Formats: sequence, structure tokens, C-alpha cells
Amino acid sequence: MKYDLFLSDFDGTLVRADGTISQKNIEAISSYRRKGGVFAIVTGRMLCSILPRLKELGLTEGLVAAYQGAVLAEIRTGGILFSEGFTPEAAAFAAEELERRGEHLQIYLDDALYCNRDDLFLQIYEKNCGVKGEVVSEPLSALIRRRGRPVTKLLVMLPAERRNALLEELKGCLGRGYTVTASNPYMVEILPAGVSKARAVKELAARFGVPVEKTAAIGDQLNDLPMIEAAGGKFAVANAEEQLKAAATVVPSVEEDGVAAALALAMAED
Repeated sequence: MKYDLFLSDFDGTLVRADGTISQKNIEAISSYRRKGGVFAIVTGRMLCSILPRLKELGLTEGLVAAYQGAVLAEIRTGGILFSEGFTPEAAAFAAEELERRGEHLQIYLDDALYCNRDDLFLQIYEKNCGVKGEVVSEPLSALIRRRGRPVTKLLVMLPAERRNALLEELKGCLGRGYTVTASNPYMVEILPAGVSKARAVKELAARFGVPVEKTAAIGDQLNDLPMIEAAGGKFAVANAEEQLKAAATVVPSVEEDGVAAALALAMAED
């Protein structure tokens, strides 16, 4: 088999626009695992959001990387193997910058979601991810300082036409202590420097005892690019951002079972 460990993004790569996963993809994952391959999800979702969906893939054991690789957990127990987040002060600084801009802001603290407004963006997020956010009346920066707990990430939801401009602005004003990326056309995510899906590739490869060059990865968004670049096998679905497609082998879109096509290539003989 060409690649012994296969890492897949979830939304936009494996999950279709209607929120479902095709039977063809599920069968391809099962076939890959029967041949001895290890299949794992690397997602930006919260841990409490991704764990229930893994059962659809037949994954009841093993590991999952959530929050863009900031959290690694056991599937069976939900036990966290490691978790990296912002200090309260660093998270509050970023939150204040976004509050000044009047953005829709979400923060993730102890695998719970807090938001600064109840609007259509929050409703879409809750529906797509199967979670419920708590809308707070105080500024989220004040909540962060009051709780005094690490914050896993911050997320901004905004119209797609504004996303790229905000990405560049935040990279400039937040500085080297922050990673700023995008997980879909209307989401900008902020994580501690050094946290990315590339870290998940290295961590999962080490824990499963697979050389990185024998690891494959597939994705669709800018936050998947570090994972694609770190893996030996590089795949992008046809609906992916152009930067991903330029760095990877392009397979059919998420709606056309691109993961199944990539797994077929991963199962080919060297």
C-alpha cells in the first residue's frame, strides 16, 4: 500500500453541502482500514462536535485531531492526549481587536462555545456543527479574563467577500504569536502560533508509528494547506481553494466522492 496513514479534513472534504457523508466514501474508508491502513480525521471542529460524527465512518477506536490540531483525543473515551490554547491575556488581546471591528466573534473554552451575538451566522454554525453556543452579554474579552482559563481558538464569521481582507489585516495587526487561517469561505480562525494541521500530521504519524512520507492527507480550505504540505501524499478535492489544488493531486469534488478516489490512490502498490 502506498500510504499507511490517511488523514482527512471533515467539512467540505468528506461532508457534503447537505451535511451527509456518502456511502461510497464510507465504504472506501472501510476498505482502506481492512487492508491495514489507519484513517483519521483532522478537523477544525470542536471535540464535542466531531466525536458523534465519527461513528458514521465506523471509527470507534483510534485518535482524532480537533480545533485545527490544537487538541488530540482518543475516540473511544474522548480523553484528551494534549491540548494547546492561548493564555487568557493573548486570547483577550485578539478578542479586543475583533470587538473593536464589530465582528461576529466566537471563542472556544473548555470545549464550550461562547458568542457575542445571536444572529444568522451563529444559527448556521450551530446547525452545521450540532452544537449550542452561549451568547454572553459582556464582551468576550472580559469573559476570557474573568474565567482565567486557556482559550483553544477564536473564530470570526463574516460575508465571504470580506474574508480575505480580514485575513490579511489580522495577520498584520496580531503579530507572530498568532496563526490566522480560514476554514471555509465565511470563517476566519485564530489559533496560537505553531498550532496547525501540520502539527497533527507529525503527531498522528508518530503515535501510529508511520513515517510521515507514508502519510497522506486531503482537504479543501486554507487551514488544510499546512497538512497537505506536511504529508507525503497530497490530495485536494476539486472544490478546494486554488492554493491547495496547486500543491496537491486533485481528485473529484466532495459531492463526487473525492475522498474515495484519493483512498483508491493511497491503496495502490508502491
